Amino acid sequence: MTNATETADHPAAESGVFRIGGDLPVNRLGFGAMRLTGPGVWGEPADRAECVRVLRRAVELGVTFIDTADVYGPFVSEQIIREALHPYADDLVIATKGGQSRQGPNAWAPLGRPEYLRQQVELSLRHLGLEQIDLYQLHRIDPQVPLADQLGALADLRAAGKIRHIGLSEVSVVQLEEARAITEIVSVQNMYNLTERKYEDVLEYAEANGIGFIPWFPMATGQLAGPGGPLDTAAKEYGATPSQLALAWLLRRSPVMLPIPGTSSVIHLEENIGAARVQLSDTAYEDLVNAV
Repeated sequence: MTNATETADHPAAESGVFRIGGDLPVNRLGFGAMRLTGPGVWGEPADRAECVRVLRRAVELGVTFIDTADVYGPFVSEQIIREALHPYADDLVIATKGGQSRQGPNAWAPLGRPEYLRQQVELSLRHLGLEQIDLYQLHRIDPQVPLADQLGALADLRAAGKIRHIGLSEVSVVQLEEARAITEIVSVQNMYNLTERKYEDVLEYAEANGIGFIPWFPMATGQLAGPGGPLDTAAKEYGATPSQLALAWLLRRSPVMLPIPGTSSVIHLEENIGAARVQLSDTAYEDLVNAV
């Protein structure tokens, strides 16, 4: 088996390292695999071969953390990951999620019944070609099912060796604390970016407790990237793109931050990973903070 970072050029390694659960080191700038699907995160992508190339190139560039979910496709994203990268590099950490159901394109609903979660873990293991999932995240808390039942099912699967660590997605500090009273939680995946920072309290809680924070939709820049805007101006100064600056800002924001920009294009992938080499000055960082 090869090592994912044995390449002549792996800029993702320059984003720094975070240990998920204290025992899984990953380069902090990872890859989100939601876009390796069709419109509405439904069905096959327009160019499956390009998606395979994207994943292989990501690993070549030093990505050691890939995030997906059973409902991306459904299962299409997991299956493409296996096609592109199996047998997996020793240092590659693949995270997936369960706890939502799909009714069609852009249609999602929480489903956290224990028997459903057990089924989905088994299916993800099969589709990814794994004996154990490194990080399994409850995609959404189902308000119709006691949280202890949802996390209890995952804790049982962890005890059985099916999953290694448990994470949560789109939760508040109160929910995170409630979950941690039930079982160990090593990561949180919430929406967070330069222009949408409503989960500052969750990020601060995660940082204080050594919990990985995985921001989804990490590159939203809005008017900041418009002509003459703060991101546009800073990008010209750094010889970078606004998207690279947005990712560099996230990496600078917290040592527990694990951005997972996604794309189905090799060109866009290479641009995104280049953000690991952008080192924002104190002034540029604060200017962007204050611009929102």
